[in-house]
Amino acid sequence: MVQQSRWRRRLLIGIVIAYVGVLILAPIGALISGALAEGLGAIAAALRQPDVLSAFQRTLLISLVTVVVHATCGTATAWVLVRQRFRGRRILNALLDMPFAISPVVVGYMLLILFGRNGPLAPILAALHIKVVFALPGMILATLFVTLPFMVRELMPVLEAFGVQQELAAATLGASGWQTFWRVTLPALRWGFIYGITLTFARALGEFGAVLVVGGGVQGRTETATLFIYRALEERQYVGAYSAALVLGAFSLLLVMGTELLRRRETNR
Repeated sequence: MVQQSRWRRRLLIGIVIAYVGVLILAPIGALISGALAEGLGAIAAALRQPDVLSAFQRTLLISLVTVVVHATCGTATAWVLVRQRFRGRRILNALLDMPFAISPVVVGYMLLILFGRNGPLAPILAALHIKVVFALPGMILATLFVTLPFMVRELMPVLEAFGVQQELAAATLGASGWQTFWRVTLPALRWGFIYGITLTFARALGEFGAVLVVGGGVQGRTETATLFIYRALEERQYVGAYSAALVLGAFSLLLVMGTELLRRRETNR
């Protein structure tokens, strides 16, 4: 019986390792192999190109704006959904998961319909001299939409587990609502907040479909790192495409692993 249980355990572990290996490790290995096909010098030369640097800068800017907006509004949304009871709360909670169900390409198309030349908001934008479609604002909006759930979904379980006892105690001692949030609630949310930011940032770095549709992928103007990879593959610039993809993947991986290591270090103290 013990021997049979041991074999089942080994089989289960083997299936998990094979599953992760096929879906994650194999593509990463192929990516590294493709990037190193012509040596490290070719990678450095590809990443120093002005259009590549411009694409990475644009990606970083969009990702940072996305993180700042969701860190603020996502935290407020999570707090309202957990602490408040109001009509339409369940509908609002369900709507937050729409980015998981809708294709990013459809998101970009919806933004085109809304903000495009013949869209309902076009006259207002024209009067204000604001360009959304095929410009940076539209790409930011698209990225905000696809990354919407991460911060909220990370914070809501933490808020529910934290409860309201400590907040009520702080209020009893004379703390204002703002003081209670900063000194009691936010420290308790620390790791949910950090994980939300990490996932949001990593997802924003890798967004492709929505920004392609709404931004157009104009080289030097609306091309992000992922759009450069797509263009480089079409133009058979394989080293440049593999190198850019490797940088994006490595950065996201280090971001997630670094967060986990920091949490383990703090837990072990």
